[in-house]
Amino acid sequence: MTYLAADIYKPDQWRDFFLMVGGGAAALTGLVFVAMSLNLYIIFREPTHRSRAVGTLTGFIAAFIICGLALMGGQNHVAVGSEWLIVSTAAAYVYVQGFVRAQKYGGSTVGLNRLRLAGGTACYVAQIVGSGLLIAGYIAGLYASAIAMIAFFAFMISGAWLLLLGVHQEQKRLSLDQAGTERRDAAGGYDQKGSG
Repeated sequence: MTYLAADIYKPDQWRDFFLMVGGGAAALTGLVFVAMSLNLYIIFREPTHRSRAVGTLTGFIAAFIICGLALMGGQNHVAVGSEWLIVSTAAAYVYVQGFVRAQKYGGSTVGLNRLRLAGGTACYVAQIVGSGLLIAGYIAGLYASAIAMIAFFAFMISGAWLLLLGVHQEQKRLSLDQAGTERRDAAGGYDQKGSG
């Protein structure tokens, strides 16, 4: 049995899926953005946190864009597949490049491992291959891309959680460093007001 057909994409059958996933992606993007804005100093001074923040936001935004484009009227399977291919390829590049940058420049190792990279990359590869199959006229490609997008949500949500854990650890370390400095200054009789 072949799944090849000229009019395989039926927007009315996929509308609810794209509305649900796109709406979820938009809501989660907003939550992650707010959490990031509360911790900008720590996120942008540390390479792993910065890369994870960019990768997580890019993943949510890519899902939102793909869903928004798919909801536009008058498109066939080639248009939807092409849009999905372009957006998921760009997001995959940002995701992998962020891991490479975090490894290269060091910093926090919270959740920074190759298994996580492999899983997230596999979800993007499945979206890319699935969108290629959709362009070629195979409805199975749409299902593969959709399932991979949903699976990648687990990586994005856990990435946001790991980002918050890393930021918390960094805040704790900075507080301990500051307290140690204040104790040393007090023990040494250093007077900040009188110096200078």
